[in-house]
Amino acid sequence: MDFPDIDDIGPWSEVKLDIIRQYAAAYSSILNAQTKPRLRHIYIDAFSGPGIHESRTSGEFVAGSPTLALQTKPPFREYHFVDLKQRSIAILQSLIDAGLAGDVNPDTIRCYNDDCNRVLIEEIFPRVRFEDYRRALCLLDPYGLQLDWDVVKTAGQMRSVDIFLNFPIADMNRNVLRRNTESVDPVQITRMNRFWGDETWREAAYSRDQNLFGWEEKQTNEDLAQAYRRRLRQVAGFKHVPQPLAMRNSKRATVYYLFFASPKPTAEHIITQIFAKYRE
Repeated sequence: MDFPDIDDIGPWSEVKLDIIRQYAAAYSSILNAQTKPRLRHIYIDAFSGPGIHESRTSGEFVAGSPTLALQTKPPFREYHFVDLKQRSIAILQSLIDAGLAGDVNPDTIRCYNDDCNRVLIEEIFPRVRFEDYRRALCLLDPYGLQLDWDVVKTAGQMRSVDIFLNFPIADMNRNVLRRNTESVDPVQITRMNRFWGDETWREAAYSRDQNLFGWEEKQTNEDLAQAYRRRLRQVAGFKHVPQPLAMRNSKRATVYYLFFASPKPTAEHIITQIFAKYRE
């Protein structure tokens, strides 16, 4: 099958995919074994992509997150793949039709060519209510600042959702977090406010405490990531948010931080062990 115009991905994205593969297998095994009460666990991919990528390093095809999810054993009970890019969803659907899902029941798979900020809150999250004995693993991997805070906060308050989240620090630095804040396009400020949920990111991104003259100085990437980690716990309500993993390019620059958040201590224990393999 020909795959024109699929994305090429760097080594850091291949690491992310390996982390998701490992955690999905552990998560599905644990949830599948739960019998008192029996839980129905589902997989949600909010920026699914086409299900296949090309490695920037080797030039070979690499399985995307939807492919890895569909290959997870034991299988999830439902799969929800969302992407605003019509081309990505078309390729993913064609792969599923061609047998990508293997022996997974096709009736349990749904693809959405839609904005995840709407479809997650209005259609998918209502299928994962805690009181209905449903649980979900949700991948929030935006291409930049396209994710609304309301999605993250809703997931945290549901008490039934584990999330992986791409914290796009490169997009923030390029478009928002400049030393001269007056030069930032208001459109970019709006994007940042939507991602963060309000304007308190300014308090984490800039400080006047480090100099004698009260000038506003830009904080480090790590400062901002730690502020978001606190926000996941204190505002969204996730009880377990381990240290995020800095995903770096070949020049050691941080492209984004990979966050994980869950209502369960077991989940934090598992992901902490997985993250430890890739810290350096």
